[in-house]
Amino acid sequence: MSLKEIKSVVENELKEFDGFFSKELKSKAPLLNTILKYVLRKKGKQIRPLFVFLSAGITGKINPKTYRGAAMIELLHTATLVHDDVVDDSFQRRGLFSINALWKNKISVLVGDYMLSKGLLISVENGDYDLLEITSNAVKQMSEGELIQIEKARNLNTKEDIYFDIISKKTASLIQASCLIGAKSVMAGEKETELISNFGHNMGIAFQIKDDLLDFNSKDTGKPAGTDIKEKKLTLPLIYALNVAGKSEQRKILSLVSKGKNQKEVYEQVYSFINQFGGFEYAQDKMTEYKHIALDNLYNLPESSYRNAMEQLVEFTTSRKD
Repeated sequence: MSLKEIKSVVENELKEFDGFFSKELKSKAPLLNTILKYVLRKKGKQIRPLFVFLSAGITGKINPKTYRGAAMIELLHTATLVHDDVVDDSFQRRGLFSINALWKNKISVLVGDYMLSKGLLISVENGDYDLLEITSNAVKQMSEGELIQIEKARNLNTKEDIYFDIISKKTASLIQASCLIGAKSVMAGEKETELISNFGHNMGIAFQIKDDLLDFNSKDTGKPAGTDIKEKKLTLPLIYALNVAGKSEQRKILSLVSKGKNQKEVYEQVYSFINQFGGFEYAQDKMTEYKHIALDNLYNLPESSYRNAMEQLVEFTTSRKD
């Protein structure tokens, strides 16, 4: 099923959300409005707001608080992307120039800060303090995860347990927050809230492992292959291969990644090494394992068109090509 078909269950809500989100982004600063219009022009798949609306539909009745929660999540997510492009010195985002490529780093950081503050204000102005707590915790987790990853990249010593801790914080926390906000916005019961929260956590882990696999597949994504290797991030396929390889192979690969003189040559050798030691198959199996845990949580919630769409969203995100 395509993403468009999955979205059809909440098509009207997503259209209304687009208008609500655009309105919330408006500023009295002309330059900021120009940049924000550009941001809206290059919006992505809106996967996280979709998680919010479907979670709300599964556990209750979508209402104005759901829209505010979805806006908070999308503002947080977009702000982190803007900041990430500055940190990573990246000049492209979703096939277009990034904010920092067009308006430089200082303005990009301020735009990201503005989005974060708008998300906070939406909750405060409406008394949505439960949603504020969820999003604030997600920001904390994501920041911690990013800093742990940077620290481990310096000496290339990421182990599997550390990797899962990092992706739980960096990626799963935001998808979990999206699902939790959906449930909280409709005042779902304790059991339903716990189930959808656990679903979001496990789905987030599966989502990130899929991203790590896609980083080695430039043919599918159309993006430069081996970005994680270039940034010295040890992801699950490589971590597993290093664990099962001999000491001499480990030292050789880690030395290559550390020096990174010829990126194409490094990528090709690392890809071959991972393939040789079954790293891709292992990561694929782990992704499938977390996907099934997520679905087990989902199947314990009442059946509905929203739940069916969420199930299809799980399949879409774990089989996507970009």
